[in-house]
Amino acid sequence: MKGPGILDHLLQGGSAGLPSQLGKDPSNAYHMTGLRPDGAEMAEAIRVALDEARMNPTEIDYINAHGSGTKQNDRHETAAFKKSLGDHAYRTPVSSIKSMVGHSLGAIGSIEIAASALAMEHNVVPPTANLHTPDPECDLDYVPLVAREQLTDSVLTVGSGFGGFQSAMVLARPERKIA
Repeated sequence: MKGPGILDHLLQGGSAGLPSQLGKDPSNAYHMTGLRPDGAEMAEAIRVALDEARMNPTEIDYINAHGSGTKQNDRHETAAFKKSLGDHAYRTPVSSIKSMVGHSLGAIGSIEIAASALAMEHNVVPPTANLHTPDPECDLDYVPLVAREQLTDSVLTVGSGFGGFQSAMVLARPERKIA
């Protein structure tokens, strides 16, 4: 469907509805290109996004990781998820669509938000393509190779950018109301 007709389609019930953005936070890391191994800056962005969304970490059903596939980034994100979600991080599936679409720099955030909305609409966790041997230091529930069917009412999507930029956004189904 072309762009001009999509809003009419949605308003006439052609979709389960677009998710609501309930919380977000842009932050800066400590270095232009380096990431701290403890994930502190990303964890803080996640904390603020969850606070804005008035959600507990246990309400996150899926994490759409920045997932650039470098050891530094993967370990940074793993630490941030553990720090911000606690034990729930081990029960929350994590994947990255960059393995399928590549890294489109400034546009990737919008692409990942769209993919997260589709994950909620279809109750699926997309896979991380080509993830055959996970880094042993990345010990969360990373979803390799094949999508996983799962009720997905909320998604945490995160990003890292050149210049030390860290971001986090919480998306949830429209029927979820902020308390």
